[in-house]
This record gives sequence, structure tokens and C-alpha cells, in this order.
Amino acid sequence: MIFVTVGTHEQQFDRLIRKIDDLKKQGKIKEDVFIQLGYSNYIPEKCKWKKMIGYEEMNKYMSSARIIITHGGPGSIFQSINHDKIPVVVARNPEFSEHVDEHQMEFSRKLDNKKKVIAIENVEELENVIDNYESIVAEMKTDGNSNVGCFIEQFSLLVRSMMCG
Repeated sequence: MIFVTVGTHEQQFDRLIRKIDDLKKQGKIKEDVFIQLGYSNYIPEKCKWKKMIGYEEMNKYMSSARIIITHGGPGSIFQSINHDKIPVVVARNPEFSEHVDEHQMEFSRKLDNKKKVIAIENVEELENVIDNYESIVAEMKTDGNSNVGCFIEQFSLLVRSMMCG
């Protein structure tokens, strides 16, 4: 199962939801997909969905998902990592009226450089990442330390540096 979450930010994230639904329609995603839509306008035709879900339901989906695809919010990213998953992060982009600035893009790039997430900015890359997820993750895990505690410590330092200049 693939779980997609766009968080609770008040702007739409139709670009991501439409792409996932299109891949499902075309048969390029064969497994079940559940999408938490948030404030998006596009309603999937081929994927199960809810606008909002609670913390326990989110945990249930994250636990059972083979792949978690998330926006670039730290809460969703950390929750994925706490489930021992390397999330695919599609950051919200202000160019598409998905957020007010590029902070999610900058954040996800930094985590991608540290091999903690798979960050993609162009949704056209999703099909390839989904098809090759296991091999991408295996390669990432051999390149560095996958210790969650170490990651959280380093993440805290990163957030402090971003907030303090």
C-alpha cells in the first residue's frame, strides 16, 4: 500500500494528488493507495481518500504502507521516519500556489543530501521512484548511518541553524 499525506496547510496540493491518481488510473501503480487530501481541490478517482485524518489513523497507514509519500512538513517526515520508513518527499512549491515560500523545498533538499529522505521536486519523477523504491532505499542505507536518534539530533541542529540564520 502507498500512503500519501499532504498535511494540514491551508493551500491545495493538487499537483501531487493528481499525479498519484493519474499513475493509478494508468495502471502504473498497481497496489492500493490512500491519500490524505487536506485542503486540496482535486478529488482522486482511483485512490481511496479522506480530507483529514487523526494521529492514530495516520499511524495506522504509516505502519502498513510500503511507501509513504509526504509533503515537506517536518511533522509528517519525522512520523514516517519513526515508522522506520524513508519517505518520498514532494515539497510544496510556491510557484504552484502550494505554500507561501520555498522552506519545504530547502528543508527536503537538506534531508535528501543527508540520505534521510527521497526528495523530488518534479512530480514526473514519482513513477520511477515508486518503481525503484526498494533499491533506492537499499542504496541509501549502505551509504550512511540510519540511526534515528542520530538523525533527530542532527535535525535539531539543522532546524536551529535555519531559524537563527
